[in-house]
Amino acid sequence: MILACHNLNKSFGEHIIVNNGSFHIEDREKAALVGVNGAGKSTVLKMIMKEEPLDQGDIILTKGKTIGYLAQQQNLVSGRSIYEELKTAKAEIIELEKQIRSIEHELKELTGQALSDRLDTYNRLMSRFESENGYAYESELTGVLKGLGFQEEDFSKKTDTLSGGEKTRVSLGKLLLTKPDILLLDEPTNHLDLNSITWLETYLINYPGAVFIVSHDRFFLNRVVTKVVEIDHGKIRMYSGNYKDYAQKKQLIRDAMLKEYLNQQREIKHQEAVIEKLRSFNREKSIKRAESREKMLNRISPIEHPITLENEMHFSLEPSCISGNDVLSIEHLSKSFDDQVLFQDISFEIKRGEHVAIIGDNGTGKTTLLKILNQVTTPDTGSFTLGTKVKIGYYDQEHHVLHNEKTIFDEISDDYPTLTNTQIRNTLAAFQFTGEDVYKVIRDLSGGEKGRVSLAKLMLSEANFLILDEPTNHLDITSKEILEKAINEYTGTVLYVSHDRYFINQTAKRILELVNHSFVNYIGNYDYYLEKKEILTPIYSSVTAPSSSSEKSAESLGRLSWQEQKEQQAKERKRLNDLKKTEDRIALLEDRNSEIDLLMSTEEVYSNSVKCQELATEKSKNEEELEGLYEKWEELAQ
Repeated sequence: MILACHNLNKSFGEHIIVNNGSFHIEDREKAALVGVNGAGKSTVLKMIMKEEPLDQGDIILTKGKTIGYLAQQQNLVSGRSIYEELKTAKAEIIELEKQIRSIEHELKELTGQALSDRLDTYNRLMSRFESENGYAYESELTGVLKGLGFQEEDFSKKTDTLSGGEKTRVSLGKLLLTKPDILLLDEPTNHLDLNSITWLETYLINYPGAVFIVSHDRFFLNRVVTKVVEIDHGKIRMYSGNYKDYAQKKQLIRDAMLKEYLNQQREIKHQEAVIEKLRSFNREKSIKRAESREKMLNRISPIEHPITLENEMHFSLEPSCISGNDVLSIEHLSKSFDDQVLFQDISFEIKRGEHVAIIGDNGTGKTTLLKILNQVTTPDTGSFTLGTKVKIGYYDQEHHVLHNEKTIFDEISDDYPTLTNTQIRNTLAAFQFTGEDVYKVIRDLSGGEKGRVSLAKLMLSEANFLILDEPTNHLDITSKEILEKAINEYTGTVLYVSHDRYFINQTAKRILELVNHSFVNYIGNYDYYLEKKEILTPIYSSVTAPSSSSEKSAESLGRLSWQEQKEQQAKERKRLNDLKKTEDRIALLEDRNSEIDLLMSTEEVYSNSVKCQELATEKSKNEEELEGLYEKWEELAQ
């Protein structure tokens, strides 16, 4: 065991964060800390780091072990470059190398015992330098930076000029390079693109120390962790397994507790009815029996009603009218900022009812495309057309659709003046804003609260074409699951940008990957994308962006239109389907022939010439069909 937390108690005023909670982390274990927003996950990490005092309890880190902590917000003001900042994580190795080089210069001037003593020191330092992989620290540093999404041209950027997300990535890289015995990570994937998240997953799975992670990324948790620590209404519980295992066990426990509670309530009501009936007889014997039952009823230890999600966000999305079949048509669209090409000459269509996810690395232009469709930004070339009766509902990850100076109530009432006060309050209550909460000013809200206000406006818009930019950002897992359900039940069209792979897998029926300034089209969910990306991405995206004078060259590199990609993928699915059918038929006929051979060796058959002839004819036909099937299988397999 590397970390033990015993009988933790923490409150802020009347709000209980943890009530007598205990958990532990084993050496090299990968564990998650989960709970809804506001449950106290970040507070628990801060208590472990002694940044937040305990009310009661003990936190014990094994003697001699080191701990590293990544908070959600970072403030790097050193003025160093990104590369120099990460080098500070290797300060001991760098100092060690300096000492070794210094001794190498000294050795030339030494003789006798002085030389012998200095050589001993040199050999000791070299042994330590090699054991700590000193020769490879620079390549390790570069590997971590690139893994976290930094390009070599970014290495020289000053840390005090970086965005909040970039600072968090630098701090994460620096922390990983220090290699503490236990890592505490608070939302480490928040500012990473899909490739960087995948890299981090692999890094943490193979990390030689323990890891304790707060994250709402279910795909990430399923891959990395083997234990889940849950904080729920002040109580802490531990579950073995990944997030999927935890969710299943949690549901089973909740169902069992609810069943036990309802059974007890039925029994109590039954006994109360019997007691009331006995008393109504108004006879001494009946009254005594009633009193005896009352005593028995009073001895029952009442089971508490299981904590349900009655305060969760709940909503549905319904379009006010049905759009035409052609919802969006993009033709030859291009956009650049200065010398940076985001996308060039892209064309694709979206039909009514499609749920389409756009994925790609940070900075490739995904959000810019959505802004063009909402006329927030203009393209350099090309155009797009919306279909008949298309009404857009836009969810902006930066929440520019909200007005900082307004209250939550005014934000809704000003945009939807026909709603009554009761209707507005009921709408906001569905998004967890009740009582005086509705008068909070937008600028004072957290990211998650702003997200819920934006979703409330989206629901009220009754749009039939939803354009969503990172809709799951700042939402806890429960809220994500509710949003997934709403989108899956939505009868309109959806186009969204997301880095949440679990969310994409649950809601997308088609994926557009923005890579090398163009789109690769996948007709399927995220699992399908993972299955096909190694095949399709090299085919449908060129290695370098084509210039305007080399369109034929771009075509020769395999860049196809969306329609051609769709047709090609349909052909591939048909080939795989035909291949499976052929294999199944071959297996069936081969099994039948083996069965015929067995039957013909029995006395009952070989002594019956008619039966023997029937089986021989059947086997001959099977062999003939198999001959054709083998040829067909060979063609399909190639």
